[in-house]
Amino acid sequence: MKKLLLPLLCSLPLLASVHVAVAYPYIGELVKTIAHDKVDVSVIAQGSSDPHFVVPRPSYIGMLREADLLIVNGGGLEIGWIPPLQNQAHNPKIIQGAAGYLDLSAYVKMIDKPTSLSRAQGDVHAEGNPHYSLDPYNIPVLAKIIMLKLSLMDPANKNVYHTNYDVFAKQWSIKLAQWDKTMLPCRNTQVIQYHELYSYFLNRYGIHTAGTIEPLPGITPSSKHTLELINQIRTDKIPTIIQDDYHEPKTAQFIASKSGARAVVLAHDVGGENDTLEKLFDSLSEQTCKQ
Repeated sequence: MKKLLLPLLCSLPLLASVHVAVAYPYIGELVKTIAHDKVDVSVIAQGSSDPHFVVPRPSYIGMLREADLLIVNGGGLEIGWIPPLQNQAHNPKIIQGAAGYLDLSAYVKMIDKPTSLSRAQGDVHAEGNPHYSLDPYNIPVLAKIIMLKLSLMDPANKNVYHTNYDVFAKQWSIKLAQWDKTMLPCRNTQVIQYHELYSYFLNRYGIHTAGTIEPLPGITPSSKHTLELINQIRTDKIPTIIQDDYHEPKTAQFIASKSGARAVVLAHDVGGENDTLEKLFDSLSEQTCKQ
């Protein structure tokens, strides 16, 4: 952890008011939890949107132009849309490598890193699966990194950030125990995912992904692949199909109707009814391991 924190320990200017732009709502919630009203937070993407493909808007350029700090998920998740926004914002404070740029993926262990890359593999992320924020045990790690970064950028409020983090960490540890208990009956079971979006969450609780509706990442399912999944679910008695909230739902519903599995639609970020991180993971645990 000490080595991982070294990039944070760069010389940073004292700012009267920190303007923070973040890629996704979950990051915004963490910043608000740590900073409360001590910083201004702008969130670019929406929680129900495909996190891989965010359509740039002029307002996003304005957000980045005014930002003192840009916090991204990283791991290649924003590769198609954050760099163009940075280029158009012309803000040297938030470019990669600058003091005002924070890539959270540098502080977690990513899974499923490919040993080789080719177009035949589909839309594979070179750095591994970037959806690490869906492991609830990674959340306090990310919160601590954000707390340390804000403390360096705004030392006048350092004690506030540390206190808020300590309160959050204690509350989160209580929720982790609750989610562990909720998910325990589903350990050693199997699921089908549409896209390997929930792998960190499933791995945390000992649930095996037996297949994906996408034959390859980013590739539309074919009729042949769909029929193969139906047969696999019947043969292996796989009880659950996990459908995210931004891919088309018809294929998962069809597979469920023909195989007897239960298709469940899960959120992947903060938003709507899941307007806090706690509610998001409450929903993920309750719906994934519904008895």
